[in-house]
Formats: sequence, structure tokens, C-alpha cells
Amino acid sequence: MDILYIIKGIIIAIVEGITEFLPISSTGHLIIVNDLIGFGDGAFEKMFMVVIQLGAILAIIALYWTKLFGLLQSLLKGEDKGKRFTIALIIGVIPAAILGFTLEDFIDEKLFGVPTVILALVVGAIMMIWFERKYRNQATIHEVDEITPLAALKIGVFQCLALWPGFSRSASTIMGGWHQGLSPGVAAEFSFFLAIPIMFGASGLKLAKFGLDGGFNIITSTQVLTLLVGFVLSFIVALVCVRAFMSYIKKKPMKVFAWYRFALAAVLIVYTVTKS
Repeated sequence: MDILYIIKGIIIAIVEGITEFLPISSTGHLIIVNDLIGFGDGAFEKMFMVVIQLGAILAIIALYWTKLFGLLQSLLKGEDKGKRFTIALIIGVIPAAILGFTLEDFIDEKLFGVPTVILALVVGAIMMIWFERKYRNQATIHEVDEITPLAALKIGVFQCLALWPGFSRSASTIMGGWHQGLSPGVAAEFSFFLAIPIMFGASGLKLAKFGLDGGFNIITSTQVLTLLVGFVLSFIVALVCVRAFMSYIKKKPMKVFAWYRFALAAVLIVYTVTKS
């Protein structure tokens, strides 16, 4: 059993759990950390990234189970509250789903690299600072079931920015939420909820592809253990981080994350130059 490989998988899972729902880009961090520790980019490693994302998204379902179940009950009862939320969620998912499916190969081939991540980190940081200053204190929507179909569509368009590795799904949807009058807490919650169908859909497709290519037939015991440990760790770490993030964003500005993005971009520039 390859202990070093398992440790690398654990590092990747922890990074995923920390960064998935913070506005600092989980994909960008995973690309960078993988480049640093050499976890790998084979078929299993790509599938592993999908599974730990599922662990992180399950943390959202666990954390918001009461609210999500309440909204589902409201929908089944035919109440306006449940209908509004469901319509907003569906509409908000559509733009990124269409664009992501259309550009999947281009994104995988052209945008997954340290230079493009650096640019996305910087652009996202600048936008975050500007949007927060202009829109954060103009909130008129204080519950997710108050989001209108048009606002959901516009937030969904903003979410398309997250297809650029390094930009961050959380950052793009929160900025879109501010622009549409959502309070910081509601903008963050809606960004989490939008991630559920998108990440389940994308993960399902990639897992199916891995299986159809015969990947599950040649998986090793080391890989199985790495997969299980990574899934559990990403779930636990994401649960802790989302709770802390929600407590923070409701009271304090998000510019600290923008400055973190600038600092990370600077470190990566130095790393890229010295490495070459």
C-alpha cells in the first residue's frame, strides 16, 4: 500500500473542503496543490476530484437540511414559497449548465493551468472589491424564497464566470447576488444551493465516464482507501468551513478574500518564474 499516495490524497481532500465554498476558487487551488505535490492527473485522480467534490456538496445538504426539506415540503404543498425557490434554483442553474456542457473540452484543454488561474484570481479579486463597495449595502432580498426568476437568471449568468478555473463559483454567484439585491447571507446560501444540482450533474457524468472506460475494474486497494478517506475528509472540512464562512460574511466584508487572492496570485507568479 502506497502511504505517500494516500497522504497526497488527504491533502487534496482537505484543500477541497476548505476552498469549495469560499470565494477563492477550489479548482484553482486543486490545480496548484496538485502541481506542487504531484498527486497525478490520470483517470483515477480525475475521478477522485469528483468524489471529494460530492463530499463537500453533501456537507451543504447536511448543514441546510432543515431549510431545504422545509422548502421541498412547501413545494409539494403547492405553496408560493416553495414554488418561488424551486423556479429560481432551476433558472439559476441553466446558464452555467448549458455553457459548461458546450465548452467542457475547451475548458479542460485550454484553461486548466497555473497562468490562467493566476489571471482568474486577480480579475475575480478586483471584481469582488468593486461589487462589494457598490452593491453589498443595497440589499432588498433577505430570504432565498424571495428571489425572482429574473434575478435568478442574472445570478446564473454571473455563475458562468466560475467555468474559468481560478475565478470561484462562490465569488461569482455572491457578486451576482449582490448585484440583484440579495443580502450577503442570502447570496452565499443561494450560491451553495445552486452548486448542488450543478455539481451532482457534472460529477455523475464524470463518474459514468470513468466506469464506462473500465476504471472501476482496475482500481487498486490504495486507491479505494484514498477515495474513502478523501470523501469523508472533504465532507467534514467543508462542513466546518461553511459554518465559519456564514458567520463571517453576515457581519464582515469579503475584501479579505480578495486580498488573499492577490497574495496567492503573487506567490504563484514567483513560483512559475522560479520553476521555469
